[in-house]
Parts: sequence; C-alpha cells; structure tokens
Amino acid sequence: MEDTDRTRRHAKLNRRAVLASGGAFALTAFAAPGDPLAMTQHGPMTGVKRDGLFVFKGVRYGADTSTSRFARPRAPLPWRDALPAIDYGHAAPQAGREPDQSEDCLFLNVWTPGLADGGKRPVMVYFHGGAYNSGSGSDALYDGSRLAARQDLVVITVNHRLNAFGYLYLDRLMPGAFPDSGNAGQWDLVLALDWVKANARAFGGDPERVMVFGQSGGGAKIATLMATPAARGLFQAAATMSGQQVTASGPLNATRRAEAYLARLGLAKADADALKAMPMAKLVEALDARDPLDSSQGLYFGPVLDERMLKRHPFWPDAPAQSANIPMILGNARDETRTLIGRREPELVALSFEALPAALARHMRSDLHPDEVVRTYRAAFPSITPTDLFFRATTAGRSWRGQVEEADARARAGHPTWVYQFDLPWTEENGKWGAPHTVDIGYAFGNLDAAGAMPGEAPFAERVSRELGDAFVALARRGRPGGKSLPNWPQYRLPDRQTLVLDERTRAVADPRKIERELFSKVPFVQWGT
Repeated sequence: MEDTDRTRRHAKLNRRAVLASGGAFALTAFAAPGDPLAMTQHGPMTGVKRDGLFVFKGVRYGADTSTSRFARPRAPLPWRDALPAIDYGHAAPQAGREPDQSEDCLFLNVWTPGLADGGKRPVMVYFHGGAYNSGSGSDALYDGSRLAARQDLVVITVNHRLNAFGYLYLDRLMPGAFPDSGNAGQWDLVLALDWVKANARAFGGDPERVMVFGQSGGGAKIATLMATPAARGLFQAAATMSGQQVTASGPLNATRRAEAYLARLGLAKADADALKAMPMAKLVEALDARDPLDSSQGLYFGPVLDERMLKRHPFWPDAPAQSANIPMILGNARDETRTLIGRREPELVALSFEALPAALARHMRSDLHPDEVVRTYRAAFPSITPTDLFFRATTAGRSWRGQVEEADARARAGHPTWVYQFDLPWTEENGKWGAPHTVDIGYAFGNLDAAGAMPGEAPFAERVSRELGDAFVALARRGRPGGKSLPNWPQYRLPDRQTLVLDERTRAVADPRKIERELFSKVPFVQWGT
C-alpha cells in the first residue's frame, strides 16, 4: 500500500506528541487499515508495503537527547498504541543544508521482505558518512529497497548524534558533568545495534547474522566499534568503504578542541549549566571554530580515547583482538581526493609541475619531501601529468593509507580480511573525476540511478554493482565474499596483499599500488584528529 497524505500528517502529529524524553506513547493509532504492523520491544509500529517490501521509516530506537545533551543515550519508554513509521525521522543537528534537524534524532529505517515470518535473513546495518560532522541515514542514495528485495535480506540505516552533540569531549573540563560526551555519538550506534539485536526477528531477520557497513565516516565509526567493548557481539561481519579509524583523538587534544569550541560559544569558563541551556542553533553556529592543532582546518570531532567507551586506539598498535573472528571487507576508491580536494580547489585540476610540490605539501598529510614524491611517481609513471600525480599522491598519502594500516594489521594477526580497490570511472564530465570518494555507495545499494550516485559506463556499471552487492551480501550471509557474479577473491594476506580491482574487467591483483604503498610507508601514519 502506498503512503497517503492522511497517514503522513498523522505520523508527524504522533511523532510530535511523543514526550520530550522520547517516552511513553498514549495516543490512538492513526494507521490506515491494512498497513503492516511490527511489534518492537518498545511498542507496535506501522509501516507501508511497497512492491512486495515492508518499509518502516523513522523508527525510534532512543529517547530524545535534547533533555540529556552530551550524555549516553537512553532507550525510549515503551508505548502502547501503534506508532506510524512512514516518514524519515529527524536528522542530527549540523551545519549545512541537511533538512529536518533536531536533537531528537535517534531514529532508524528498515526495509524487509518479511515480518516475523521466521525468515532468519541477514541484517545489513548502514552507517552514513559525512565524517563525524554531517549527514543522515535518510539520503535517497541509501534507500534499501533494491538491496533488500533482490537479496532477500533486511536493510537498516541509522541516524545518530554528530559533531559537538556527539563527540565534544568535556570530561576533563567539567569532571563528572558529561562523562560520556566524547563518544556520545558512538554510544548512539551501540544503542541502535542493541535495538537491531532485540528486534531483528520482528522484521524477518536473524540477530546472529548482523553485518555493519558504511562509507567514509560511516566506515570509521565501524572501525572504532571493532575496538569498543560495549559493541562486542552486536555484529558478526563488517565492511568499510573509504573509511578508516586507525587512531582516535587523545583526551588532551580533544580537550584543547573543546576549549576552542567553548571559546567560540563565548563561554569564558567551563559552565555545565550554560551548555545544557544553550539553544541548539547557537551550538550549531559555533561549529565553524578553527582547530587549535591546525588552524587551516575546521574543528575536528571524532571518537576519543576516554578510558570509558574506548580504552585503546581502534587499529593501533595492532588489530583489536575482540574483532578477531569478525570477517571484514575494506575498500577504497582509486581517485579519492579528486572530489574531496578538487571540488573545493578547482585550480588543482590544472596544475603545473612547478606548482606541484607546494600543493603536495599542503595536502598529503604525510611528512615526506614533496620533491621525492614527485621523483618517485615520475620514475614509475613517466607519462603522468602533474594533476594526475597530485591526486594519486594525495589519495595514497591521506585517504588510502589508513586502509593499508588496518588491512595489514588484520593480516598480521590472521583475522579474515578481504580488500577491494574501486577503479571504474564515473562518467561525469567525460571521466574528469575518475573513481572518486563516495563512488561505491550507489553500487553497493544498487541505486545507480539515485541522486548522488556516480555510475560508470553501462554495462560495466551494472556488472560491478552486482559484484559489489553480491560480495557484501555473501559476507553477511556466509562470512566470506563470493558468488557466481564474482571472480576469485583471495583473502588479504602478507606479503601478497591480494586485492579485488573493480573495473571494466574485475580481477584480483597482488599489491596493485605497491610503489605508492612503499613510498608512503617510509613515514609513520598519523591520522588527522589524533
């Protein structure tokens, strides 16, 4: 049954009627007759049925955080009457143009072929990108309809607290007032996964076959959860797409950043009561503060080594033992920085060799002599242009390097790991952007026609989408990627570093960027934000 204007209006009225705590619900249900009903641990929800699929949007998994700002999230109080779940829930507060922002943002969305039917389908939970600062699980690119229907599984996307609301570390400045502030957004994700485990069967899923996957910041959040004791047992497989978190922010640097943020708010001293009472809009406005460790950058927010949630760095000095049995796919795009840097600084798309060293020095995030980087690339690739050299080197030095660290750490420990490199170019502007950051999202979801997708030439794109989607689903279903659509994909081991290259001809290649990997491995990896 399609959504109707009447049920949409009543769903919004119902949502506004939930108590500020995200608590008890005691209104009459406004669901249309015949709408699908799911019984969650907190209360009944009604969704819609579309093209044979059951869809529930804006499902509350946590209480309103506006009354517990910077604190660990709470589960909502139970409700009695059916709560419509047919519209996306609020997005987290953030700078930019994300619509419908609110501190009451702990919602998730479910696409499933069956309800309480004993289907024991794999459950794939997607964490969105946008670093730790922006985005939501409501983007059309993340619509789970095709993935759920084609692969007979449950797909879930999640909203959680971001930026200062989710990662402002205040414990050293205000001892005891906000002990979980530095990782509140990560605690949201743990609560969401708790919800998935408790409710998977109600949506036709298997709570013992939960896979988390995410791109960019979403992948980094997953890497952090793999070293988080509170997340142990909540997922059985993981895939990260251009998203790594080798090291977290240390508490001292996180405190310096909190001081910079409070100064931008105009708080002369650490005042817990003033922070609790501050209007949401003012907290968002202050997100434009500059980072005290590098004033050329905006203020960094991310997970903190707080000795509460996080007692070690995610992937340093080794791969976390608690995730030893979790099979994992790690992927990156060949041309990550073409959009990450090139769209902000279009002049870098037409570099000269004379201007190249200075541009590399600003953007590599690796302390290597730029002239040595240029010499190495020109010797290995004699016909390379300065623009191509710049984007290859910045991708290798800052965007891909963390994946190498994580994959090598897992390989050294013998943890089951598979690595892919996405090479199929986006067709936009005659392939000018190559295979850039975020290119693989539309492929994984099968949404190459959605806004924000970056499709390559058909039929290559359609085949690669099947390959990547099948690989992820096989990992969720059986614990290893494979299937009829995929060529042989060996496990990533040292020293071979077998990597699946997704391109016009998908194939496994040993250490495909060896020259670049060896060049940047000459210096220690220091993740931005640490």
